[in-house]
Amino acid sequence: MDEQEPTTGAAVPLIRLAAEADLPSRFGAFRVHAFDVTFDGHEYGAVVKGDVRGQRGVPVRLHSECFTGDIMGSLRCDCRDQLELALETVGEAERGVVVYLRQEGRGIGLVNKIRAYALQDGGLDTVQANHALGFDDDLRTYEVAAEILRHLGVQSVRLLSNNPRKRAGLVANGIPVDGLLPIRTRPNPHNAGYLDTKREKSGHLL
Repeated sequence: MDEQEPTTGAAVPLIRLAAEADLPSRFGAFRVHAFDVTFDGHEYGAVVKGDVRGQRGVPVRLHSECFTGDIMGSLRCDCRDQLELALETVGEAERGVVVYLRQEGRGIGLVNKIRAYALQDGGLDTVQANHALGFDDDLRTYEVAAEILRHLGVQSVRLLSNNPRKRAGLVANGIPVDGLLPIRTRPNPHNAGYLDTKREKSGHLL
């Protein structure tokens, strides 16, 4: 059999680099990589600043997609603010990576995320809304992110995140994490309660 064996003790999905190109952006000059992932059938993207192959302590942001925040500018979350701050940080650094993960709504998908919004409109917080829909508060996994970082040759990361679960997820999948670099943004009247819940119930470093 010619199946690829996992490179660590954890099972890892197979990925294939499908395309790459230069990406000049408002945050700096990047190289964009597009991956096909046979694990879940999705396409993933990563932008890379500088030479990260063989490097340790590389600033890395694992960003889960957010249609309402990243694209539509929703004020209910801080996703777009975190993404832009991470891109600014990487763009100003000698090297770094931002991986864009296909895990809308902390893994519950767009439709269920909007259902959770409706429950929040009725008074539930974000964790309570997920539980009311029958989900854990966070279903995201980091096998694909770890495999992308391995493909890029990153030896260890400094994680641009407020979420300790991301650190644990990378470590569990064989990527050493040298530390967390919090990405803190200014609250607004629409997301202040949401950020409080992330800190108090999900352990985010806010």
